Amino acid sequence: MNITKSIGMNGIVRLLTRNWGRRTVIGIPYGFLILFFSVPFLVVLKISVSSTDELGIHFQDLISYADGIFQLKIKLSNYIFLTTDPLYIETYWSSVKFAAINTFICFLIGYPFAYFMARSPASMRPALLMMVSLPFWTSYLLRVYAWKGLLDDNGVINNILIWLHVIHDPIKMMHTGFSMTIGMVYTYVPFMILPVYATLVKMDLRLLEAAKDLGATPWKAFWLVTVPLSKNGIVAGSMLVFIPSLGEYVIPELLGGPSTLMIGRVLWDEFFSNNDWAMASAVAVSMVVLILVPLAIFNKYRADSGGVRGI
Repeated sequence: MNITKSIGMNGIVRLLTRNWGRRTVIGIPYGFLILFFSVPFLVVLKISVSSTDELGIHFQDLISYADGIFQLKIKLSNYIFLTTDPLYIETYWSSVKFAAINTFICFLIGYPFAYFMARSPASMRPALLMMVSLPFWTSYLLRVYAWKGLLDDNGVINNILIWLHVIHDPIKMMHTGFSMTIGMVYTYVPFMILPVYATLVKMDLRLLEAAKDLGATPWKAFWLVTVPLSKNGIVAGSMLVFIPSLGEYVIPELLGGPSTLMIGRVLWDEFFSNNDWAMASAVAVSMVVLILVPLAIFNKYRADSGGVRGI
């Protein structure tokens, strides 16, 4: 009887410890997300549906139960105002537009560069990877601010063009959509290059040889073989560029102008200029929901394709 109990206890112990390592590895990131994302997001969500005099982290202002009556007080006026005010609608549309343009330009620049890296000799690839990651060794703020010295009316580019007698008056480049797009492309193009490179470098080149044997031209083999096989890297790189570009604040603030409204700048103004925390929280929650749309598309595509390989 004692042996049976001992065997049964050992079985229970083995059952409890069999997947301990896996549960620990999965549980730590989930705990981190719950503690540092889910809880703060719930606080922001609570503020966004509260009155101005009820701001705080006490959820009893939102949910109450007394005398057998359960009450849920949700103020939706901030969200209604977001959908009716032309400023916020234009801001959201402008953010999506600039993020999409930035993603497209990063793809046009990043894909050829990643292709060149993947097809270069193996001895050169570490140096090329270092060149791509080299900007990250410098402060992000300093790198963006340096473009002010290049694109300003009295900046390096205008001075060189005037010295070469190409132009007579400075070209207005700063505080325009052009300057902000330049800064965003410069900042985010490495995030497009690296996933695409990781996919292309693991591609089986024998497939290209087979396409050539079947009579395909190099250009046709590229479109029918290389591009479809690198689709996972393209989708991953596009998401890595589009999502942070959507909520960008520093680049629009330093390089953009009044015509380059971005949701990050509006969020800052609502929090720290207007001191309207309820409205600012509604803007923040709406921005998170807006980001969840491309994330959902990305996750669905990854599930359909069996995961993003090579990253």
